[in-house]
Amino acid sequence: MQVIESSTNAFGGVLPKPAALSHDPDVFRQQLFHSLEAWKRDGFLVVWLEIPITKSSVIPVAVDAGFVFHHSSDDYLMLTCRLVEDAFIPVHATHYIGAGGVVLNDKQELLVVCEKYRGAGRPPYYKLPGGALHPGEHLVEGVVREVFEETGVPTRFDALVCLRHWHGYRYGKSDIYFVCRLVPLHQDIAMQLSEIEECRWMPVEEYFNAETVSSFNKHIVQTAMTSPGFMPTWIEGYADPKKYEFFMPVDGERQEQ
Repeated sequence: MQVIESSTNAFGGVLPKPAALSHDPDVFRQQLFHSLEAWKRDGFLVVWLEIPITKSSVIPVAVDAGFVFHHSSDDYLMLTCRLVEDAFIPVHATHYIGAGGVVLNDKQELLVVCEKYRGAGRPPYYKLPGGALHPGEHLVEGVVREVFEETGVPTRFDALVCLRHWHGYRYGKSDIYFVCRLVPLHQDIAMQLSEIEECRWMPVEEYFNAETVSSFNKHIVQTAMTSPGFMPTWIEGYADPKKYEFFMPVDGERQEQ
């Protein structure tokens, strides 16, 4: 019986190749136990076992061998097994990322929405348009997209003004929510009927005085109106702009304009 074909990482981990795993649970059991003994002798610390959904029948075998779930995707499950007690295993993604837009027109009116789906017994309330970023999506693109999807109002990104970090969100994960100042390119509303109950341009003073607006939302709108914020920028030659996004404090020249 040969050791399962694998690669390694720089942290003492061994990564069996998914294509080398048998579909047959009995054959896989022999493969795995033989390989575990070999990897222990070779001094590896952790086994990272990626099982494709097409080979899910072998998952119970891996669990019986001491593997535990680490994370999953649409088409695979990742399991890990420590070959050395207390070997370090980094956790998988721990946060959701979202963004909301503070969109003010030249009449000092704020673009707000009221969502259809609220917590049980919660009355209607106004909030900023926004939502979750897509995987691989930049913040600048995501907040403009979310505002447009919910309200039909196209905008231009102006500045990042604040963020909120919250624990105990969906599935026990944490949440980081960025708040951005956006400039409307026109003011015609075409709200998203499937999720939004109401969308309107609300005078800022009315917003600040409304009992149906949270203190958090009032505070961040006030911040967006008074703070210069952080602008998207780029560090020439540093990395691929398709993968990286930078925000720097607005300089004095911009603040005076």
